[in-house]
Amino acid sequence: MSQIIVRPAQPAEYRQAGQITVAAYRDSGQLEDDPEYIQTLADAASRARDAELLVAVDEENNHVVGTVTFCLPGSRYAEISRPGEGEFRMLAVHPDFQRRGIGELLVRAVLARAAELNLSAVVLCTRDILIRPQRLYTRLGFTRIPERDWTPVPHIKLLAWRIEL
Repeated sequence: MSQIIVRPAQPAEYRQAGQITVAAYRDSGQLEDDPEYIQTLADAASRARDAELLVAVDEENNHVVGTVTFCLPGSRYAEISRPGEGEFRMLAVHPDFQRRGIGELLVRAVLARAAELNLSAVVLCTRDILIRPQRLYTRLGFTRIPERDWTPVPHIKLLAWRIEL
């Protein structure tokens, strides 16, 4: 595999980042027939405007293969972050590129960005059914914060995680 770099998304990449997010969520069984949520996932341009949209890019062909949204407390995309914490959402790697360490590169880029901003911690939520991401977060040093778990709709449980910086 060629070199993968993580950097802020460029406007010409927003559409592709949105498509990757939808594809990854569908592949992992997280999408039901919810057109509104599919539209939210596809709308990477809004994430870039109201948060920080990062992309993982294959340097050989300049192809976007993954994406993540980083946000601060009180911003449009923040769900569980508190003052002094960064939060990331919508971590997605194209199904054809999964299990190659790209998700980890994206998470490490978020941690580096949070450190640049002198934040004390980074938090996230993940579906209770997603075992592979939970293993990644544990390996990177995140710990569960069950007091921040929540249920956005009756059949979806989100587990909260945090790492001190």
